[in-house]
Amino acid sequence: MDKQAQQHISRVNDVLFYIHKDITQPLPAKALADVAAYSEQHFHRIFKAVVGESIHQYIRRVRMEYAANQLMFDGHASVVDIANKCGFQSVSSFSRAFKATFNMSPGEWRNPTRHSAEKPYLKDPEIAAAYQRVASHCLPVPTIIEAPERLAAYVRHRGYNRSIRHAWLVLKAWAEAEQRDFSVQFGLHHSNPAWVEMEKCRYVACVAIDRPVQRRSVVNQMVIPGGLHAVFRLTGSYGELLPQLSMILEQWLPTSGFKQRAIPAYVHYHRNHFLNQEEVFELDFYLPVSFD
Repeated sequence: MDKQAQQHISRVNDVLFYIHKDITQPLPAKALADVAAYSEQHFHRIFKAVVGESIHQYIRRVRMEYAANQLMFDGHASVVDIANKCGFQSVSSFSRAFKATFNMSPGEWRNPTRHSAEKPYLKDPEIAAAYQRVASHCLPVPTIIEAPERLAAYVRHRGYNRSIRHAWLVLKAWAEAEQRDFSVQFGLHHSNPAWVEMEKCRYVACVAIDRPVQRRSVVNQMVIPGGLHAVFRLTGSYGELLPQLSMILEQWLPTSGFKQRAIPAYVHYHRNHFLNQEEVFELDFYLPVSFD
């Protein structure tokens, strides 16, 4: 990869980090172009070349995923409130955008029977089998904490499957070359695979760092947001994590008295199933929450 391509990736990553810090904030293309230090016209071209979709398509999709979460798990929020949080001025325009994304209206999506509808990740036989294994398990009781911000180096990845291992190997090679500690590992989950196709889900492999990244390329740096989180200790083998995360969102969150914040959930690995031969994980799942 030449230096110009690396620079494009680094600057687009800065924009993605800015977007995901709070997807409910206004995100005009001009402001995002300024974050990337490009002219607006050039920014549109570079973003689509790096990400694979236009900046407007990306923001709309991410906001629709956030809206889907809110509709499903926050029964007290009105459609108007959720539409406004997603940057829509009217319920009608929000409803059209939602239906274009999920092929149903927000009201239909909110129907409780959707909880038992087939989830995209169940199309994978291995994960479907894992779902059956963990379905009868009791959810662990979370600890509610104020988590600190965490400075991290990261590699972005598209797809929730074993291909995530590649992102971790890239990050491990970088850490070795830079003589960095690789022991404190995090994984950011931008997407909910209960209704986003697994190959379209976005994941970020992160390792804690104690000093800034000097030469940015496919490896960049971010601050993982802190604040109020519900923390769940989870264990299992490959295929069992997504069903457990889904159970937390579908069973614990709606009755918890909390609302999910508009920043990514993440895991802190104690054993990383993408890096050990047994494909066994032990981790803490950090779900960002608020009281309103």
